[in-house]
Amino acid sequence: MSYPVTDNAKTKMEKALAHFQEDLTTIRTGMANASMLNRVMVDYYGSPTPLNQIAGISVQEGRTLVIKPYDPSSLKDIERACNEADLGIAPQNDGSVIRLTVPQLTGETRKEMAKKVSKMAEAAKVEIRNDRRDAMNTVKKDKTVDEDTQKDMENEVQKLTDKYVAKIEELAKAKEKEVLTV
Repeated sequence: MSYPVTDNAKTKMEKALAHFQEDLTTIRTGMANASMLNRVMVDYYGSPTPLNQIAGISVQEGRTLVIKPYDPSSLKDIERACNEADLGIAPQNDGSVIRLTVPQLTGETRKEMAKKVSKMAEAAKVEIRNDRRDAMNTVKKDKTVDEDTQKDMENEVQKLTDKYVAKIEELAKAKEKEVLTV
């Protein structure tokens, strides 16, 4: 049976999972991927703007990201934002486009990226557990339901928690395998 508390918890856990998946796209795997630049914010006429809204991003030859601004006057701002975003890649400005050449990952860098994936996964699991705690507190505070219904709601919330933690672990293992594959 579905309860409002469990539906609310499920919604929050879905958001945590989606956020984790989005974070995973920013991890370098040795191949150029336009989603690596999702977190780059450019100071465009005084307001922080996502890079993909003010420039076209394409991949050339599998290892090079080419950023072509819609407004050529924003080229310097985009270059500065790429430097500040801590991508680990130096932007090369040729006057009309910016090129980011993704370096081949060394064994040590691959291990660092795998550790970063593990940390992100742990943060997502903590978020899921916090959602579980909030749902459990809500169940315990609800005096309008009987004890059996409370137990059912708590079991539902725990099943949801286990399901989403397993999904996060599965995604993390897949990303770690992708990162560690040469």
